[in-house]
Amino acid sequence: MAKSPHFGWFFSVEGGFCTVESGKNISRGEQMVLRYITLIASAAVFAAVAESRAESPAPLPEVKFKRVRAPVPGARPRVDVQISAEEHARAPVAGRQKPIEAEEVVTAAAAPLPDAAAPTGRYAWFWDKISPALGPDRPRQLEDMLSALSAGGVDAPRLQALQDIARAQGISILRSTVGTEVSPALVLAVIAVESAGRADAVSGAGAQGLMQLMPATAARFGVADSLSPDENIAGGVRYLNWLMEEFGRDPVLVLAGYNAGEGAVRKHEGVPPYAETRDYVPKVLAAYQVARGLCTTPPELITDGCVFTAMQ
Repeated sequence: MAKSPHFGWFFSVEGGFCTVESGKNISRGEQMVLRYITLIASAAVFAAVAESRAESPAPLPEVKFKRVRAPVPGARPRVDVQISAEEHARAPVAGRQKPIEAEEVVTAAAAPLPDAAAPTGRYAWFWDKISPALGPDRPRQLEDMLSALSAGGVDAPRLQALQDIARAQGISILRSTVGTEVSPALVLAVIAVESAGRADAVSGAGAQGLMQLMPATAARFGVADSLSPDENIAGGVRYLNWLMEEFGRDPVLVLAGYNAGEGAVRKHEGVPPYAETRDYVPKVLAAYQVARGLCTTPPELITDGCVFTAMQ
């Protein structure tokens, strides 16, 4: 409440309204002055209130709750993200002058990995022992590779699965490998890893048949019907034999070339840094280690011949 030094009246502001109280009777002229002052004071109060409301922060966005089940015992902890990149960009953040446009938000999934961070697969430890480089100082020996497999677990086909493939396709494998530098045990291992013995197998990339020949590779090695077991095996063996000559009978480079293509091996001067290829080579070698046990005389090299003990 304030007092007028000239008229002896009082005025107060409560809830945004001005009221006037006088300690004495006042004239009509003084009443007009008081009304004028009251209007000015009320206008000032309303202006201050409006400015205060204009500066108040925008209301928070509506929050939607979602029920999330607790993880099962023993499961790894997980983070459940329930806000999109666009919503995050529009959300008010302290210190931000303007909202970020959706195009400015870069997610980790969209950012490409640098070459140095490229994944090397599940069996990186194998490549710590066996050099993936083209033409290493010391020639790679098959027994060194098989010994390296024992350092860690590598998924290998079951013995029974290999026996079933040998029983069904053994004659075709032996016929196709005669006069080549490809061991029947290696062909059996490749079939087990590539298709698990399914003659009608077709991959998402278009590879077909027992040895998963791509259409261009099949045409290159004279395969008219990749779903025919005999033709598919014959074409796959011809390709393996060609890779043997191309890469000096080096098991690592031969298998890497079969999986990724000889062009990729040359480009990377060794086994390409593809996770699939880096896993494929030790898996086929592990399958070969099992497959050669099915030969009447186990081969010592991947170029040695053998006859399977179980064939139709």
